[in-house]
Amino acid sequence: MPFFSVCLNFSKRKICFYLFCLAPLCLFAQNTADETRQLPLKKISIFSSGVSYFEHSGNITPNAAITLNFNDSTINDALKSLVINDPEASSPSVTYQSETTLLRTLQSLKINLAGNPGIAGILSSLKGEEIQISTSSSIVAPVSITGRIVAVEAPPAFTRGGENTAEPALTISTANGLRIIKMRDIQSFTFRNEAINADLERALELIRSSNNSGIKTLTINLAGRRGRSVDLSYVIQSPVWKVSYRLDLNGSKPFLQGWAIIDNDGDMDWTDVEISLVTGRPVSFIQALYPPYYVDRPVLPLAIAGAAEARTYDSGYGGESAMMFKSRNDAATANGAIMSMEESAAYDAAAIPQARQSMMASGPAPMPRVTYGVMDMARGADAGDQFEFTLKRPVTLARQQSAMLPLVEGPVAAEKVLVFSGQRALAGGNIHPAISAMLTNNTGMKLPAGPITVFDGGVYAGDALMEFFPEGEKRLVSYGEDLSVSGSVTASFSRIISAVTVSQGVMTLSRKNISERTYTVRNDSSSAKRLIIEHPITRGAILTHPASFDEQTAALYRFSRNLAAGAVLNFSVSEETPEFQTLTLSQLNDATFAAFSTNSEIPVNVRNAFAEALSLKQRADEAAKNLSDAQARRERLTADEERIRNNIEAVGKDSEQGQEYMRRLASQDSAIEAQNAAIDAARAALEGAQRAYENYLNGLDL
Repeated sequence: MPFFSVCLNFSKRKICFYLFCLAPLCLFAQNTADETRQLPLKKISIFSSGVSYFEHSGNITPNAAITLNFNDSTINDALKSLVINDPEASSPSVTYQSETTLLRTLQSLKINLAGNPGIAGILSSLKGEEIQISTSSSIVAPVSITGRIVAVEAPPAFTRGGENTAEPALTISTANGLRIIKMRDIQSFTFRNEAINADLERALELIRSSNNSGIKTLTINLAGRRGRSVDLSYVIQSPVWKVSYRLDLNGSKPFLQGWAIIDNDGDMDWTDVEISLVTGRPVSFIQALYPPYYVDRPVLPLAIAGAAEARTYDSGYGGESAMMFKSRNDAATANGAIMSMEESAAYDAAAIPQARQSMMASGPAPMPRVTYGVMDMARGADAGDQFEFTLKRPVTLARQQSAMLPLVEGPVAAEKVLVFSGQRALAGGNIHPAISAMLTNNTGMKLPAGPITVFDGGVYAGDALMEFFPEGEKRLVSYGEDLSVSGSVTASFSRIISAVTVSQGVMTLSRKNISERTYTVRNDSSSAKRLIIEHPITRGAILTHPASFDEQTAALYRFSRNLAAGAVLNFSVSEETPEFQTLTLSQLNDATFAAFSTNSEIPVNVRNAFAEALSLKQRADEAAKNLSDAQARRERLTADEERIRNNIEAVGKDSEQGQEYMRRLASQDSAIEAQNAAIDAARAALEGAQRAYENYLNGLDL
């Protein structure tokens, strides 16, 4: 088996994929193809994600070169995704002129036309080359001069009447010495060196081929021994395909028609091409593979005595090299010996192609071919996680043209309803419900998103939008407002205690936040209506009334009701949101205890317990006040005692007045001692009251 090819079995036929080489044009060997041609385009799969899959197929000669043209915006995608299917070619290759090829090629030729030089610049760059010049002037007949180019110079410029009269001149070395020839007198010239003339032709051809700078050409070289059929495919950026629908609600069987809109924005005509339209959202990206990349490398000193060379080591696990190393050692171990370098190289030569064959065998398969799900206008089928529509007949579409093609057509299950939006009604005022249709996708295929033009009663009824519509699902589409029906909504909110528990001094309150909205809808028309009320869901809430709903989305409930002619409908929706609150009883104040003990929402046993707790707290508060009063009286007695001592010091204790102060001081000391005893008694009473209060709270279990 050739090194580059690996064969797979797919869909009961043999398909060969090739690991091909991409090389710049300047590095590719001379083309030996018997034929250069473009392969006919046979199939296109257009994705809703902005890319298209193109497949070319046809017969080629034994040695053929196939050209593919891409513009600047698609060449990177082509290089990333190109697949060649040729069962005969042993060494296919893809060549192209890279982004820097033209400049570098022109610079490498003996005559450099890079940068658009003038004649003077070209001749100046070829100093020393032999040239044959034909000159002409108004004085003498044309003369042929042969010599080597010395220089192209311009004499010092001067002006006459504001005009620059400097003229360049060519200096050549002839058999009769140096000759100076004004550039304007040169009628024609040719180089005696045929290599320069050949490079001139090559440079001109390169420039000609690059004149259309927006087109990049890939040349696929397929060498083989006989004529054969080959396939080429690639995925490139393209306009997304679009879809538009027509919905006719007239009559007993509503009718849906869908059209696909496609665009051929390339430079290639589509002739009898099989078109598939794929809806889905695959990962797709662009990577710049077309421009050359260069890696910066360090400059190292020469390896001389005393200087160690730089070393790097790759990881020793995972990847192909590790597998080869392990397989090589396993083989050596089986033989009971260590392989020599020559044996190792021979082993690699045999093992690596087999390993690559194994890896290639798990590579990507070609686009699946749809063979089932036949519909009136297009064939629909699942394509992995996507859905593919294949148009029933081949399509012919000229370049830079667009087309609208039939996609789906047939009866559809539909019911006319009105949709009243509770979210819009909450903004206030009366609103009109949306005229809508409840569609059921019974078409047998997934329908992509798109606009819908609705007709009712044989006339235009409005426009609607539809998101991606899976098979078998129901979907509302709205296309107008019913001015004969109006409605509003009123909202109320209440909060109740639903349960109370007390344990170890902690009370847990369970509350219900009740939200109620009442929808009032009036039908002023003479016909009954089918009404769907959309009620926004309150996050975390539980629906309590009504007990059930007709439909639920991530953001709302839908309730279906009949609205009689000339009638008014009142419809209420209640939701409950649970709430929990935890309180430490010892941190509650008197007012909170009093409020809880008189709240009728709290159970009687809890209210009685709070009343007793309030009484014990008030006793403890009274004991704390008695202790504070006793401490204040002692502070007053102590202050009086200090004042008496100061008076005694002022008048002397032996004076008559001093003797009086001494008697009052003795009495003050007795009063302070008595007050200290009262303080001790008050502190003991407070400690007892607080202990009784805290023990009561901690002992509650309700």
